[in-house]
Amino acid sequence: MPKPGKKIGVFILDDSALIRKVMREIIGQQPDMEVVGVAPDPIAARELIRSLRPDVLTLDVEMPKMDGLDFLERLMRLWPMPVVMVSSMTERGSEITLRALELGAVDFVAKPKISIEQGMQEYADLIGDKIRTASLARIRQRTLSEAAADRALRPMAPLANRLLSSEKLIIVGASTGGTEAIKEFLMQMPSDCPGILIVQHMPEGFTRSFAQRLNGLCAITVAEAVDGQRVLPGHAYIAPGNAHLRLGRSGANYIVRLDQGEPVNRHRPSVDVLFRSAAEHAGRNAVGVIMTGMGKDGAAGMLEMRNAGAWNVAQDEATCVVFGMPKEAIATGATHAVGSLRSLPGLVLDHLAANAGRALRV
Repeated sequence: MPKPGKKIGVFILDDSALIRKVMREIIGQQPDMEVVGVAPDPIAARELIRSLRPDVLTLDVEMPKMDGLDFLERLMRLWPMPVVMVSSMTERGSEITLRALELGAVDFVAKPKISIEQGMQEYADLIGDKIRTASLARIRQRTLSEAAADRALRPMAPLANRLLSSEKLIIVGASTGGTEAIKEFLMQMPSDCPGILIVQHMPEGFTRSFAQRLNGLCAITVAEAVDGQRVLPGHAYIAPGNAHLRLGRSGANYIVRLDQGEPVNRHRPSVDVLFRSAAEHAGRNAVGVIMTGMGKDGAAGMLEMRNAGAWNVAQDEATCVVFGMPKEAIATGATHAVGSLRSLPGLVLDHLAANAGRALRV
């Protein structure tokens, strides 16, 4: 993290001279950051990074001499720092990017379009926001025992008849650092858990790969949400990139609603949009979960959930990559409990089990 008043030092690692030039220009536009170094490949970058000590590294996914993932894995083991991946918007690119987030990258951004167009300033603002957020991220070396513990995560015991899972719902929102937080949360969910609706701030094209990756790791079924589908126990529904996810009703059933409404808190999908719909349609049958992320998206909606009778929990500062969204939700009085990432599934399921007889049909 840069010292107060000091510009954020950014190192650009990309094999394309044109991309390096564009990235240098974009970062140069930001009043609070500067480019401290560039390199075309990891071999050339290693000693420069060690000597220049940048605050944030932007890292290309596919490069010559050493794959970006191999370099990232070594970097996070030997010299951990905030990393923003620069990824191509392809299926393979999204899969590699998700693996990079598992290895410790803070966030990612799509490769810039080289042509001059109206959207270029918006894209430059996006890169600036990503780097700014990454500079605030909590980065630490992961021990081998911690990595082994993550791989050994197992679902909690089946709920059986402990709660009316068809009437209960779990509503989740996250942003920066959320892909790994959501993975850890869902991997502990038993196959008969209540239906789960999730908003994770991700661009279009990445959420499907994210859902498919989780589906292969979890005891529950995980998929990208589809408009109009019924919300079922043992299933998790992830908001598609560039679409708001809302909870709806059709007779006695909960259903998924997707729309292209205006961004809320600069996001589509927005956590506030999902939480507000849960307040309206689920009330005390919902449990809200807010996880790591920058900004305040979700805080107002979670307060509406609480006022409607929902029970809410936030991830604690110590285990957040960025303690922004949970901090805002806690500050508004929207949460009932705060817990570490590893403890959140137990807190949620214990609360649901303890209140199984208090379901409210709406």
